[in-house]
Amino acid sequence: MAKSSTQYVCTECGWTGAKWFGRCPECGQWGTVEEFHQARPSKRSAGSSGSGRTQPSLLSAEAQAQPITQVGMETTNRLSTGFEEFDRVLGGGIVPGSVILIAGEPGIGKSTLLLETAGNIAKNSTKNVLYISGEESQAQIRMRASRVGAVHESLLLAATTDLGTCLSLIEANKPELAIVDSAQTITSQDVDGISGGSTQVREVASALIDVAKTHDIPIMLVGHVTKDGAIAGPRTLEHLVDVVCQFEGDSQTALRMLHAAKNRFGPTDEMGCFDMSGQGIEEVTNPAGLFLSTSEAPVEGTCVTFTVDGHRSLPIEIQALVTNSVLPTPRRNTNGIDANRLAMLAAVLYRHGRVNLLTKDLYVSTIAGGLAKEPGSDLAIVAALASAASSKPIDKTVCAMGEISLTGQVRPVPQLAHRMSEAARLGFTRAVVPAHRSDQRIKAVPGLKVIEVSSLASALDALQLR
Repeated sequence: MAKSSTQYVCTECGWTGAKWFGRCPECGQWGTVEEFHQARPSKRSAGSSGSGRTQPSLLSAEAQAQPITQVGMETTNRLSTGFEEFDRVLGGGIVPGSVILIAGEPGIGKSTLLLETAGNIAKNSTKNVLYISGEESQAQIRMRASRVGAVHESLLLAATTDLGTCLSLIEANKPELAIVDSAQTITSQDVDGISGGSTQVREVASALIDVAKTHDIPIMLVGHVTKDGAIAGPRTLEHLVDVVCQFEGDSQTALRMLHAAKNRFGPTDEMGCFDMSGQGIEEVTNPAGLFLSTSEAPVEGTCVTFTVDGHRSLPIEIQALVTNSVLPTPRRNTNGIDANRLAMLAAVLYRHGRVNLLTKDLYVSTIAGGLAKEPGSDLAIVAALASAASSKPIDKTVCAMGEISLTGQVRPVPQLAHRMSEAARLGFTRAVVPAHRSDQRIKAVPGLKVIEVSSLASALDALQLR
């Protein structure tokens, strides 16, 4: 084993020093400084002289600096994952030679998603796809591949936790795509430290990135997360890779969301929807019906709003229940919205809408794990509360979008035109939206009647809730 020098590294910001601190001197976080053993070369490099000073060497043609105007722009064909939703998040597909990190909670479906992706590529490619697992045996992977329909002769399986073996497999097979599951289980014999530690994760990531760039082979890495939801290991891991994707979802529901937190080859505001079932993961190209109830008759205490995630607008149905409280402090239970936001909206509704809910138990929820935590959902939350309190249902073809301030004003929301276009496409006929400013005009949307309001009181009157 090579000799090593001990340093201390902050896993949050990447600060390095020769002394341990309980609190990082750079970012101020507690308990993030860990011991790091950096391997030293066992032999003196050929370019060094006896005095210890490195002698200048001739640069190769690839290493020479060139004016940017003389550098050609290569057009690379992206590799499709077989999922339109996955390709959208990646910016059109997998770029050759890129390293993609997929992180998420345990059991959320990261390995299943990548195994199905490997099967899709193996079926449509003339080259092999390599799947390396440090967590499961080959028989376990084969069992899961049979369940999700990812069995193909071009899909190669390997089970190892040694970094040298992983690199040898990638260099020997030169696959169309290599998947390593996971970065925290692979260890290198050249450095000290336990698997999953800062030293090992940094070394594993650096070696895999080097082989990906050298042989132009895309590599997908599975990353573990901590109890706080952050990616385990040093923060520099996210800086080293090209793409960082977060696979999220509620374990109690089948809905899964894929977000790109970092993408050197595409946008970072895209979102992909997937459905987890017993047969694996299926993409949801039109998630409009996931967050809406199926009842045809209008029901009191419900209102539909439209949220924006990246370039996609999603309808979210807000459901509210108002009951008399028998407790000194009324309950405020929420699911899918911010509890602090609900308390504020209840106070604004009493002060500016003349609807007293301060002594009532309030229960507000969304459907199928949808999230309505952006300020643009305020108007729909208030409308659902007022509808439940007055026992007056809101028509199923009406939606509401707007942010409510402490003064009772209805403030504009971003990408309003995009939200209204999606509402019209789904069959909504009326939309209660914030009034436009004098220098801006709301474009008319065919089939959608726009009702502009400037205050909470006027919004309740437009919805006939007072």
